[in-house]
Amino acid sequence: MQRSVLLSMAMLAASFVVGPLPVPGPVARPVAPRAEVLVLGVYHMDNPGRDVFNVQADDVLAPKRQQEIAQLLKVLKEFRPTKIAVECVAGQVPLAQEYADYLAGRRELTRNEVEQIGYRLARELGQGAVHPVDADGDFPVQRLAEYAESHGRAQEYEALMGVIGDRVKAQSDFLASHTVLEMLLRMNSDEVVADDVGFYYRTARFGEDGDWPGADLVSEWFRRNMRIHSNILRLIGSPDERVLVIFGAGHLGWLQRNVLSDPTLRLRKLAEFVK
Repeated sequence: MQRSVLLSMAMLAASFVVGPLPVPGPVARPVAPRAEVLVLGVYHMDNPGRDVFNVQADDVLAPKRQQEIAQLLKVLKEFRPTKIAVECVAGQVPLAQEYADYLAGRRELTRNEVEQIGYRLARELGQGAVHPVDADGDFPVQRLAEYAESHGRAQEYEALMGVIGDRVKAQSDFLASHTVLEMLLRMNSDEVVADDVGFYYRTARFGEDGDWPGADLVSEWFRRNMRIHSNILRLIGSPDERVLVIFGAGHLGWLQRNVLSDPTLRLRKLAEFVK
């Protein structure tokens, strides 16, 4: 009996020499695959004056600019998009027919960025379609201007619009001496995107109880971009999708935030693919 007790004590002592059993760490959980979305903010290459963020564009059909577009497409191919979404409202533009005619050689490309980037890249990737994902929306800037005028804040409103004018001029000057890719890298930089989104939020200062023209403008812009996001989601059939979204830069920060806020998606940016 005494011998067995001594043996048990010896074994117990040995266990203290070896040390306590290791505590298991947290179990590593596999990361669920997520569809990838690259939102490319662009300027309107045919310069139709559709929004306040548009720069003064030169002729994108000029040989120099055409070579620069080819350089941009080479970078975008690194993303390996499975689908290309563009700033068109379904049904308003005969997008499918235009693209089919382009593939068949029956149509020359216009200066529009939807065609210069979207159509060209889709053809080079062998894709049979380009997808319209825009949504109509209200942008009540006139109501904002009238509120500022009637409340003695016209000067403040003009100063706010002047910020945009100065930014557009700076971007136009930059484009005049840089390539298309360099221009888009600038427009898609985090700093510029934050400034653009900040403009909308600054309009929210215009309002009072019962009348919120600034807040309503921001809300309408958010609504439109959420509808665009919903349209993008319908293109995603599996976590393996990689969707390139080509839109005017005024939408960029909003669409990026939508992707970042969606746990099923992974946001990608242009700068990641520039070697």
